[in-house]
This record gives sequence, structure tokens and C-alpha cells, in this order.
Amino acid sequence: MKMLRTLFLCLIVAPVAVVLALQAYFFLQIWWWVDHNPDSTSFMRRQLSVLQEKNPNATLQYKWVSYSRISNNLKRAIIASEDSNFSEHEGIDWEALQKAYEKNAKKGKVVSGGSTITQQLAKNLFLSGDRSYLRKAQELVITYMLEYWMDKERIFEIYLNVVEWGSGVFGAEAAARHYFGVPAANLGASQSARLAVMLPNPRFFDKHQGSGYLARRTGLILRRMGSAELP
Repeated sequence: MKMLRTLFLCLIVAPVAVVLALQAYFFLQIWWWVDHNPDSTSFMRRQLSVLQEKNPNATLQYKWVSYSRISNNLKRAIIASEDSNFSEHEGIDWEALQKAYEKNAKKGKVVSGGSTITQQLAKNLFLSGDRSYLRKAQELVITYMLEYWMDKERIFEIYLNVVEWGSGVFGAEAAARHYFGVPAANLGASQSARLAVMLPNPRFFDKHQGSGYLARRTGLILRRMGSAELP
């Protein structure tokens, strides 16, 4: 009986200890990134592995630039497209999450996430693109950690530098040069709006740059950019 009780406790305690250790790792890593720039992310490593399966010499297009060297046009376009309340919420837009939950329930599967910019950053830094409620729960925990340690400008700076913009293309600087041949600092309004529209499905739009949806949505974001509040 004593052995069974010990085994039972181990089966409970061990998984809990692993989960707590993982959360501690996330917490300390985010603290480090307050004033140190990430070298890579979970999404970057995963995409590089996929590219190198086809070409062992493949590399990512990626270059970190400071917040001040990224066009305000791009910042406004992304906020207008991805998270209009970014400067106001505490990392999570509960109304958007509720709408996403209702949509998923109607479809019978996870098809929408309702993610804020902070949530997207949490996913890019540590998680995968797989859709499940367990991954979403971990994303929410990391989101609160990011908001605890960092101000909005730092969160947005990291996001702009690590988000995926195409096959092997990561960050604003690489995206600006890949699609328009200019540095991120020189992106115009229409170029910025187009890049913002690509974010939900960057690899698809990298291959389908003539998409009618891309053109229509770009026009809409252009009209919304003026009211976007920057951190």
C-alpha cells in the first residue's frame, strides 16, 4: 500500500514539477529579453529545419533593427490590421477571444485564435503554429509574462523583428528588402499596409503576391492606419 501511495504521488508530482520548471524557464527567458535581443525563435528554428530538409545550405533572411529604424507606417499598419487596441489592453483582448471561441464552436474545430500582438509574440517565441486549447492556454500564460516584464514598445519591437513574413523571411528589415528592396525605415504607407495584410498567412502570400484579397485588404488597412495608436 505504501509503495502504491508513493507511486501515485510521483505520478502527480512529477508532471506538475515539469510544468512549473517550464514556466520558470519562460519567465526568466523573457526577463533576459527585456534588454537583450532574441537570436532566434521557436518559429524560426522550425522553419529553418523545414527548409534545410530540402536544402542543407538553406538560411533564413533575418536582420534585427532597432524600433526607431522601422517605419511608423509599418507600425501603424500592423496595429490597424492585427490589434487595434494594442496600446490599451493588458495583453489579451477578451472580447476577441470570445468571438473566436464562438466561431470555433460553430465550426467544431479551432479555426480562429483572436490573438493580440502580445499573444502572437508569445507563440512565435516559444510555441508552435499548431492549434489546440492546451497550446492556447500556454500562450496566455506567456502573454501575461511578456506584459509583466516589458512595456508595449519593447513587446512591439521584438514582434516586428521576429514575426514571419514569408518562406524563410523573418522580421521587418528582411521583409522590406525581400518584397520592396528597401530598408524597413523607408517603407511607404501602401507597402506597409501590404506587409501587414500578409501576416496571418505569410508563406501563402509570398507565393501569391497577385492575390485579389491581398489588394482589397491592403486598401482597407490604408484607410485605417491614420487612427492607429503607437506605443
